[in-house]
This record gives sequence, structure tokens and C-alpha cells, in this order.
Amino acid sequence: QVQLVESGGGLVQPGGSLRLSCAASGSIFRINAMGWYRQAPGKQRELVATITSSGSGSTNYADSVKGRFTISGDNAKNTVYLQMNNLKPEDTAVYYCNTNVQIAHLGPNYSYWGQGTQVTVSS
Repeated sequence: QVQLVESGGGLVQPGGSLRLSCAASGSIFRINAMGWYRQAPGKQRELVATITSSGSGSTNYADSVKGRFTISGDNAKNTVYLQMNNLKPEDTAVYYCNTNVQIAHLGPNYSYWGQGTQVTVSS
């Protein structure tokens, strides 16, 4: 099994910043990628940003967060971060960490989710 522990959510005023962290642990042979998704009330879960674990780490962002959010990873700690700047009320959501891993050599890939952390942007 693989566990994801998220931290860093909270209440912030518009224009403020937050930094989310997510640490993966358990039976991990290799992490292929990690990322953040979010789900606002009444809406579907959507991609925020992803980063691969190979090389320099390729990143992908939702258009709505480009230029404001930055995803980064620490391969040695199996941890991914999401720096969120210039937050807007529409960024309010539960943010979920996701990882795509192999738990054995030449084995299949599996996807795991964290429990979610609330981010509220409000004055």
C-alpha cells in the first residue's frame, strides 16, 4: 500500500499565498509522477498541476493557474509541493494529491489519492 499525507491548506485572503505539501510513503518501487487536483462544491475534480519524477521533472498546469502556481518535487523525500500565489476566490476547493507509482520492478502502475486539504480564499 501507498499512503499520501497532505498539509498546508487553510484560509487566506485574495492575493495571498499558500504552500501545499504531499509526502508519499509505503511500498514504492518507483514514483512516475505526482500531482495536485482540486474539487470545488458542486463541481468535478479537475487537474491543477502535475510533475514527472524523471530527469528535470516535466510539469503541466491548468490554464487557470498558470503564472500563479508552481509545482515542484523532492525525489529523495518522495514529496511534491504546490506553491500558490495570488490566490483568488475561485481557487477555493479541496485539493487532492495524486501519485502514479510502480510498487514492484516491471510491475504495473497504480494511482493513489490523498485525503484532501481544504483551501479557502476569502476576505
